[in-house]
Amino acid sequence: MASMGSEFADACIPVLARTPATFDALLRGLPEDWTHVTEGPGTWSPRMIISHLIHAERTDWVPRIKLILEHGPGRPFAPFDREPAQAYGESLSSLLDEFSFLRQENLLYLRSLHFTPELLARQGTHPAFGLVSLRQLLATWTAHDLAHLVQVSRVMAKSLKGEVGPWAQYLSVMQ
Repeated sequence: MASMGSEFADACIPVLARTPATFDALLRGLPEDWTHVTEGPGTWSPRMIISHLIHAERTDWVPRIKLILEHGPGRPFAPFDREPAQAYGESLSSLLDEFSFLRQENLLYLRSLHFTPELLARQGTHPAFGLVSLRQLLATWTAHDLAHLVQVSRVMAKSLKGEVGPWAQYLSVMQ
């Protein structure tokens, strides 16, 4: 996606806006077994992924954008704990509601910015990568959402591997 300024942001923001509703449609009201399934030890369940997304809404994306805009590369980002926050005791419905609420707040902030090529080129300092641009951060936020949608779908599909019998050979997700 090589578009400039507002066109780039206008391409990312609709994906970011749809993510909570997509997870809601996929997960809300499912039996608990679906929300706790993983791919094995050390992997995440759909519930853990939603908790991780909530944590990122609070501490990663917009705080880093604000740091770039207020301090540029002079003040490095705080390290982000990539492990899902421990909100597993809450109902999945309440987690989905919280994610949606936080995302709406963050989208209001994003929409208040007037994205230009110059704004998107502004840089911050990532604790591991060094200099990164606002454009890269916005693209990563969008790709991060899409990656977790794939992850939840993959985890849920793989939980049926023992049940699909011979059709597994035709389902790439089972490999």
